[in-house]
Amino acid sequence: MKTLTVILARAGSKGLVGKNSLTVAGRPMLAWTIEHALGSRRAGRVVLSTDGEDLAAVARSMGVEVVPRSLETASDSATVDSAARHAVLAIEAQIDEAYDAVVILYGNIPVRPADLTDRAVTKLVDTNCDSVQSVYPVEKMHPYWMKRVGGGTGDELLMYEPNEVYRRQDLPPVYMLNGGIIAVTRKCLFTVDPDRPHAFLGKDRRAIVNEPDDVIDVDSRLDLRVAEAVLMERLKSSVA
Repeated sequence: MKTLTVILARAGSKGLVGKNSLTVAGRPMLAWTIEHALGSRRAGRVVLSTDGEDLAAVARSMGVEVVPRSLETASDSATVDSAARHAVLAIEAQIDEAYDAVVILYGNIPVRPADLTDRAVTKLVDTNCDSVQSVYPVEKMHPYWMKRVGGGTGDELLMYEPNEVYRRQDLPPVYMLNGGIIAVTRKCLFTVDPDRPHAFLGKDRRAIVNEPDDVIDVDSRLDLRVAEAVLMERLKSSVA
């Protein structure tokens, strides 16, 4: 299977300004995702889709080709799949050949399992499914233990999902997307339905399960501190 890995990193960010270029454990955040992709056996060709020149410079310094974002795919309202399609078409125009699968990685996720991309692409190939995403098991934030505030007085504490589960180990398994990776067939990626924004993931969607702390998606200052601590600990362990 001919695979193209597209790293997505916009210059703008409303939550954490300039997050993709912030320094994490001594390097631009984006560099950690690029390193992950380049170290993956099944990533295929790796490119960066961005509208930021500083981000492009990071990629080029690591030997990764840059696909400049179009205005339509660089706005706040642009979708992940539209940006990925734009990059795929740009690269395919160079080689006059189509890819079979596309891996999408976000530049604001500096912490991932080293084998995440290899596992996702392997499952995509072996199962012949439409897409693969990474998830983690929900524990304390399980919907059975979530509450609503409402009632006649407006401040009554109500069950979000009626149940009598008291012990964590009795909760039914529920999983949350962690954003670590999307691996999708090219055919599905280019399926666009305005009424179904997730149509590009296809019908047969599979999961690879990770531990809750295996992937850190940086969207806040707290996330940034956690990622910094994890990466610094890894660096210390590799030197020891």
